[in-house]
Amino acid sequence: MLSIILPAYNEEQMIPITVRTLAETMGTEIPYELVFVDDGSRDKTWDVICAQAQENPHILGIHFSRNFGKEAAMFAGLAKATGDCCVVMDCDLQHPPEKVVEMYHLWQQGYEVVEGVKEDRGRESAAHRFAAKSFYKLISDAAGMDMSHSSDFKLLDRKVVDTLNALPERNVFFRALSYWVGYRKATVSYCVQERTVGESKWSTQRLIRYALTNIAAFSTAPMQIVTFLGVLTLLVSIVFGCISLYQKIAGIALSGFTTVILLLLFFSSILMISLGIIGFYISRIYVECQGRPRYIISQTCGTKQEHTPSP
Repeated sequence: MLSIILPAYNEEQMIPITVRTLAETMGTEIPYELVFVDDGSRDKTWDVICAQAQENPHILGIHFSRNFGKEAAMFAGLAKATGDCCVVMDCDLQHPPEKVVEMYHLWQQGYEVVEGVKEDRGRESAAHRFAAKSFYKLISDAAGMDMSHSSDFKLLDRKVVDTLNALPERNVFFRALSYWVGYRKATVSYCVQERTVGESKWSTQRLIRYALTNIAAFSTAPMQIVTFLGVLTLLVSIVFGCISLYQKIAGIALSGFTTVILLLLFFSSILMISLGIIGFYISRIYVECQGRPRYIISQTCGTKQEHTPSP
């Protein structure tokens, strides 16, 4: 059986469309279940999921006690899915449903991870494209893979799902971890579709927070910035020291109140930036040490009724 994981946040208009579209796409050829994960929506998303579950035996609904984020929603879906393989895709159908069938056939051929690779990023601003390119360049260097066209749209074999569910960390980056675990891979190219109803829930602030959290979860590159800044300040200190010594020997040393102030401001800025980066990583370590669950499930509906919080 194929499990399709569908994180949803304020998607009450899209749920019926998604259910109908995927049912038509799967047909009777592929046995499937739809695992909707309501990430603490503020609209009637959960009510719509429950209504659809009453009419469709293929639907399992999971409702978070609050908004825990897309990463938590994807892992909750993977933890509750019962299929022999799982596909993670967006509830707004920007990931083409027909590609799920193509992924499924590749899985039948023996591939354990089928990556959805973007041919284009759809309609995005130049600033958003630049930010995304910079973010994925950093993550790609850390993961040793090209993530410039990657997405959360992918199929995972049951053994891959079990491996991901067994990972102990709380700050997870699904897109990178699903590559890091290895296994036999194939790719499927797709074009990002436009939303039919509603609008994107990813504000600039959420994207920045998402990027920072995932960089800290999967890369130590920012810590190397501290090292670079330390070397830079050392070189600047040597240069200014040589200049001051030369002026002193030559008898042309000037009163350097302004220079001293500028140097103090420069070095203070470097120190504060370094402390900020170190502090951010310490905060991530603190969150991990607390051992709190990635998410809390408050309700379920559909084919498997459960009320147990998941890790």
